[in-house]
Amino acid sequence: MYPVILSGGSGTRLWPLSRPLYPKQFLALHTSNTLFQETVLRLDALDLRDPIVVCNEEHRFIVAENMRALGKEANAIFLEPVGRNTAPAIAVAALEAIKEDNDAILLVMPADHVIENTKAFAKGVKSAETLAQKGHVVTFGIKPTSPHTGYGYIETGEEITTDAFTLAGFKEKPDTKTAEDFLKQGTYLWNSGMFCFKARTYLEELEKQQPNIVACAKASLKAAKSDLDFIRLNKESFEKCEDISIDYAVMEHTNHGVVVSLDAGWSDIGSWDALWEVCDKDKEGNVLKGDIIAQNTKNSFVHGKNKLVCTLGLDNIIIVDTKDALLVAHKNHVQGIKDIVSKLKKSDRKEALHHRTVYRPWGHYDSIDVGERDQVKRISVKPGAKLSLQKHFHRSEHWVVVKGTASVTRGEEAITVSENESVYLPVETVHALENPGKIPLELIEVQTGSYLGEDDIVRLEDLYGRV
Repeated sequence: MYPVILSGGSGTRLWPLSRPLYPKQFLALHTSNTLFQETVLRLDALDLRDPIVVCNEEHRFIVAENMRALGKEANAIFLEPVGRNTAPAIAVAALEAIKEDNDAILLVMPADHVIENTKAFAKGVKSAETLAQKGHVVTFGIKPTSPHTGYGYIETGEEITTDAFTLAGFKEKPDTKTAEDFLKQGTYLWNSGMFCFKARTYLEELEKQQPNIVACAKASLKAAKSDLDFIRLNKESFEKCEDISIDYAVMEHTNHGVVVSLDAGWSDIGSWDALWEVCDKDKEGNVLKGDIIAQNTKNSFVHGKNKLVCTLGLDNIIIVDTKDALLVAHKNHVQGIKDIVSKLKKSDRKEALHHRTVYRPWGHYDSIDVGERDQVKRISVKPGAKLSLQKHFHRSEHWVVVKGTASVTRGEEAITVSENESVYLPVETVHALENPGKIPLELIEVQTGSYLGEDDIVRLEDLYGRV
């Protein structure tokens, strides 16, 4: 069985922690591991192939770093040139799997879910595998614990086994009264967005409803290009795929659909109140992360790792403080955060897209201060990593090493810069920065010039294929 990890989401409802260039699947929200890493690790309870990962092109190095940190390898990491929802992404994974095994079975999972009971999860997967071998298209339904209005629902039909049923239908996210009715009836499950089926069965079912997707997925895979550890799907072909989910493309039409009921402590962490529910709480029902003083505060979630945060007289409140944004919301209104993000996007605010700390394949940088003609960054370079050989037309740079040792290329010069030493790079000077050591290299960069945008970079050579 081939695990397929779908990692294309942006998680806007968990803003300001989750942002499109560093979304929730790469955040350690529930444990010390990221949600993506937790998805990979829960596969250890099963005897499976290495996972096939489908992700956004901008996230490729984050995915690779998440896998490297676990000591795990991927069967393949596919880069989507454009987002086209789950049906085309799974089609690519299915086509890849049957190249190795004509009877390959896929276990499809989003990268950003929490599953607390891995034994129950493994048991449900084994049941699904047996059904998939018989030609069924299996989805996983979660036993509801409340009349949740943030999830879609699956109506179960006739019992096949003790934990599997025929599919009677799908229901969109209900209002409160409808959700309460679903819970009372006992025949409805939450739609988990996880699936299991033979790769060939999925392609056959997709061909019936969306033949264009299969054709375009085949074309994009045939014209794909390898890039380091990644496979770049052909943009011209892939963007012709319809933007549609597997639910609408296949599950609502197939005659082979079944649902396996799963009771494994599942949550899609789709909102701040959902995260509050799965986290450990103090005796007042609070989830406190960071340097927090909470007085007369109950049932709240407070995240403040950048500075001291004090609360007084609060109940059911969400507070999330980051380096460049602060969210304060009532728990009953957190679904409206996506509207705030929409306003930020319309105003072309950078806070809608990325954090003050920006991650790169070589490490990361934090924009500490920005003036009209100057900017200060704190740069961290991983051991053995190297920034591209580059130049700037509008700015000069001054680097001061505060930790580690830097190997600097400046024009024709090769310079070693140690702690408490600096180097100056005039406008249009060809330069590069490398960390030859075994500890992270940290330096302060002072930029001055008429234009300080990130697009004033002319890359001449790059280890990561960004020239």
